[in-house]
Amino acid sequence: MVTIRDIAEKAGVSVATVSRVINNKKGVTEKTKRKVQQVIKNLNYKVDPIAVSLNNKRSKTIGLIMPDITNPYFPELAKVIEKEAMAKGYNLIICNSDNDERLEKKQISLLEQKYIDGLIIASDLFEKSYLQRDIPVVVIDRITNHEFSTVTVDNYNGAIEATEHLVNTGCKRIAHISGPPSVKTAQERLKGYREVVQKESWFNESFIVNGEYNLDKAFNVTKDLLKNNSEIDGIFAGNDLMGVGVLKLLYSLEKLVPDEISVIGFDGIAFSKITNPELSTIAQPIKQIALEATTILFNLIVDKHSNVFHKKLKTTFRQGESTKH
Repeated sequence: MVTIRDIAEKAGVSVATVSRVINNKKGVTEKTKRKVQQVIKNLNYKVDPIAVSLNNKRSKTIGLIMPDITNPYFPELAKVIEKEAMAKGYNLIICNSDNDERLEKKQISLLEQKYIDGLIIASDLFEKSYLQRDIPVVVIDRITNHEFSTVTVDNYNGAIEATEHLVNTGCKRIAHISGPPSVKTAQERLKGYREVVQKESWFNESFIVNGEYNLDKAFNVTKDLLKNNSEIDGIFAGNDLMGVGVLKLLYSLEKLVPDEISVIGFDGIAFSKITNPELSTIAQPIKQIALEATTILFNLIVDKHSNVFHKKLKTTFRQGESTKH
């Protein structure tokens, strides 16, 4: 196997000079650089990317930490981020934190040991103190603090639109399947729902149940919800995954959707288009979120002193068959 010592010997230069050429560092004349590069080519020497990253403390790799890889929303984001990273010559390492603070810290530490050049993270827990190195970070989907650039959507107004759609299409008793209370997106969507229903005489706190952003959990809590509140004729699920859980429950109860109960979700994932009936939803611009996040991150990688950006994108209503027109 060819080593840099072999190259140095053949080129008549020091090992240090060969190392500078390989790592594209200053201190080598153009003539010497060309000579070394020619020897590298003649000997068919393959640069070890791990060795280069250790030497430069850079790896042409970015990290992506997501809270729940089983939620189709996050893999859809990851697909676009990976495509953009590869187009710029970067690799992507994906981690699933399970919304666990200890696991998230461990993953950040492991990514830093691999000398990632930047990090995109969806987290309600993330703090600057988690980092051991000064690396660029972009927070997506959530807002932790204003130290880091963020790309989010207007969850509050999207939730208002979802709830008002149910009101405007004739629903008289509207319930909400909320996400985890600790998650900021769930808080904003619950707040938007409350904005619409709190002034209604029929509103009752029992109309709000926690589905944990989980399909099976949503199925079970909706079952109890309808058992205790048979008058409910509209349900706003805090994400599409829970919306699918609600539809599954209504099918098992032989409830007609939307004739007896209307259902609307939030996210706009591709999965929501294949349900029967197709789920109406408040769609996030998933591709745009991913593109904005990667653009900001790569700008920060080039210039760590770039401005911090906080982008809040708009949602759009997507009519399906689970709500009335």
